[in-house]
Amino acid sequence: MKRRRGPLITEQSQAYTFSRRTFVLGAAQGGIAALLAGRMAYISIAENERYQLLSESNRVQMQLLPPRRGWIVDRNGQPIAINRSDFRVDLIPDLLKDEDRILAELTRLLELPPEEVDRVKKELKHAAGYQPVPVAENLPFEKYAAVTIRLPDLPGVSPLRAFSRFYPEGAAVGHLVGYVGTPNKEEYEAENKNPLLITPGFKIGKQGIEKVMEERLRGRPGAKRVEVTARGKLVRELSTLPDRSGNPLPLTIDAGLQAYAARRLGNESGSCVVIDCLTGDILCLASMPSHDPNSFSDGISSVEWQMLSEDERRPQVNKTLSALYPPGSTIKPSVAMALLGAGIDPDQTVSCGGGYPLGNRFFRCLGRHGPMNMHRAIAKSCNTYFYAMGRRVGIDALAEMEKRLGLGQKFDLPFVSQSYGTIPSADWKQKKYKQEWTQSDTLNAAIGQGYVIVNPLQLAVSAARIASGREIVPRLIGKGGSPKKLPMPDEHFQTVRSGMWEVVNGNGTAGRSRLMLPGIEMGGKTGTAQVRRIAGAQRGQSGEWKYRDHGLFICFAPTANPRYAASVVIDHGMGGARAAAPVAKDVLTYLFDKNKAMEALLELEKGWGGTIAERMERQTQVFLARKAANDRAKAQAEARIGRSGRDRQA
Repeated sequence: MKRRRGPLITEQSQAYTFSRRTFVLGAAQGGIAALLAGRMAYISIAENERYQLLSESNRVQMQLLPPRRGWIVDRNGQPIAINRSDFRVDLIPDLLKDEDRILAELTRLLELPPEEVDRVKKELKHAAGYQPVPVAENLPFEKYAAVTIRLPDLPGVSPLRAFSRFYPEGAAVGHLVGYVGTPNKEEYEAENKNPLLITPGFKIGKQGIEKVMEERLRGRPGAKRVEVTARGKLVRELSTLPDRSGNPLPLTIDAGLQAYAARRLGNESGSCVVIDCLTGDILCLASMPSHDPNSFSDGISSVEWQMLSEDERRPQVNKTLSALYPPGSTIKPSVAMALLGAGIDPDQTVSCGGGYPLGNRFFRCLGRHGPMNMHRAIAKSCNTYFYAMGRRVGIDALAEMEKRLGLGQKFDLPFVSQSYGTIPSADWKQKKYKQEWTQSDTLNAAIGQGYVIVNPLQLAVSAARIASGREIVPRLIGKGGSPKKLPMPDEHFQTVRSGMWEVVNGNGTAGRSRLMLPGIEMGGKTGTAQVRRIAGAQRGQSGEWKYRDHGLFICFAPTANPRYAASVVIDHGMGGARAAAPVAKDVLTYLFDKNKAMEALLELEKGWGGTIAERMERQTQVFLARKAANDRAKAQAEARIGRSGRDRQA
């Protein structure tokens, strides 16, 4: 069998094959070289500008500078919320490396307490991207400098010199202006991921006027160009575009009066509202106890938040606008206006024998007053008179007048939320409860109990409208014209005002609170409001604090030519004459004689244990000590349970 041979390989065929392969490889190499050359030409010529910008952005970084917020000032230009220089240290999560080591170093350098370290760790777990986590604010320069010089060894640490919000009067304006804080994730996304909101040191309004007027107060950010190395180390600062601060916001508030009223409320839980009867300007809107807005601006600790949350006096509630109370007898001047409007003769009398019978029930009065006309019924706060006359005119007449005088009414004010209360009527009850209105409902409503609830601002507005005879509309920002007259005869207002004059200056329920000022007298009306149903002869004048009656007082001065009207509500104060009227007396005294009012206040503060700030600091220390004791007791109990379990297993 013959073997089959392959093609004959000659020297000529080998040369041909080599030349062909060389040509193919050379062509491929040439094509690649052409592509590279073309690409390089395209990059260097066509995309020169783009890559130049990219290289520049690697070399130069833009840093936003948070704008300074506009000041909030009072009617006289006195500052209520300002800005002050602030040294701070933040952490940037995306740049943070070796978290435990860096936190330990910052704890040593800044002397951070354990609760602050725990807070930082918790916030780091929920932080996203470049959103800064505050470590410490309002640092002394020495601590700020100690961190700054160690920056190369502290990646993710961002020291910053900026401005922080400061409230000179602290807790006295807490509920009035609100506070600022670091934007959260929802707020960041709501503004289309505005980079300003994740700039270290930038804060937005979180509550009150600071939140509602955010657009006006925020201002425009600045920017700083800095040169950095490839590792991000600062080389030099190139240029800076300054920020533009927000616009100042003047309020109608009298800052001195606001601070005085807050201090005069002392250790009580309550509110004080003062209104200018000529314009409707709100001069004072004090609610105590309150939080210190500086604590929120600096970053409130979890312990301080826990203390505020557990306080039964509700320091987080703005009692002037968001707390609702039965008005009690402070509604009687409004009821008297309704009676006059319905044609009741103010000289007609009702005999008070201690109460008013209705069916098989007996509605009690505060005493046995004998024959009562309107003037004496207001002065003595005789329930029997208002039971009888209120029943005669009916609930619809009462409700219409009370609403006209501002009770249950909504007012356009720069606050996130308000509670408006209820002025009931027959239609209201049918819609709300699917029930018919009863005569007993009318009797309760006529003395400010039952379904009637209002807020302290509304009480002050009702006092201002009765005092002036005009449709006062409260305002906190801007200027308005003279309020129009209410469509009621002047003699009706004069009749009710004379009864309120008697309450304070004659044989009335608040004689101890008359103004000790020559030629200046105050008219007012006390009120005591039950917080729970009381049977028989029981009264809410003792027992556990939260079950005691509220104390209320409305007033105006001078009675000869009313200029100011006010309301004071003391939570569980057990009576308007006892708790609320003395506060109103001193607050109105401040408007006419500051020195005399301050002398009285300083004497009272000695007995209370110092200023608001001093008492709050002492309260914090007591809370911390109690919490530490509880934690130790809990730990000991858990240890005993653990030992007991081990013994059983053994």
